[in-house]
Order: sequence, then C-alpha cells, then structure tokens
Amino acid sequence: MTVRFDLPEPDAFTKPFWDGAADGALMVRRCGACGRAHHYPREFCPHCWSEDVTWERASGDAVLYTWSVVHRNDLPPFGTRTPYVAAVVDLAEGPRMMTEIVDVEEADLRVGMPLTVTFREAEEFSVPVFRSRAE
Repeated sequence: MTVRFDLPEPDAFTKPFWDGAADGALMVRRCGACGRAHHYPREFCPHCWSEDVTWERASGDAVLYTWSVVHRNDLPPFGTRTPYVAAVVDLAEGPRMMTEIVDVEEADLRVGMPLTVTFREAEEFSVPVFRSRAE
C-alpha cells in the first residue's frame, strides 16, 4: 500500500466534511451546549468540552486574518503551485481556519478583506480555498 502525503485521509468522523466539500459546502461543527462553532472538526467542543456537537453547513463567508506568500515548497503537490497564498481566515460563524487564497493578486491582499469559499479539485477530493468576495 502506497501512503499519500499530499491528499487527506478521511475517516468516519471527517467524512461529512469531505462529503460537504464534494457538494460545494463548507462544513463546520457547532456545539449544542454553548452554541459556538469550531473548526478543525473535533468530537467535543473546544470551548465548553461538551460532546453535544453536530455538523452544519457554513455560509462560506470569511475575512482575511493573515497570510504569507509561499515562493518555495519542496513537498508535493505544493512545489508545482508556487507561489501561493497560505492564509488564516475568520469564518462568519466564528472559527479561524487555515486555507489558501486563490485568484487574488498579492498586492490586493488586505487584513479584513471579505472572502468567500470556493473549492479546488484534488483527485477525488474537493478542498476548500477562498477567493475575494465582491461587496
């Protein structure tokens, strides 16, 4: 069996996230006890530790928190995509998410820039990335 380091390894727990992405939906977890959303997916709420968490479709809206333009990366598949914008965004639902910004010139990037989710096809996966959202 060949191990791939450049593709996600979904399991029973993260399957709803990847199924949602395949359908063009960004999925987050929300706590039924405190009401707060979180990302990355966990089986418990990182805010109140409740196990009463469920999946929900996020709006796909976010704002840019920070970014870095990567000009060199020797790990597959990233080396063939340089330069790219690695970023952290604040989702409208509250959580911060690591991602990539696409279709935006480096000079146009701004903290607080409104973004919307889009998806990159990577073999059998759809990976959420973000682009500028016209207001």
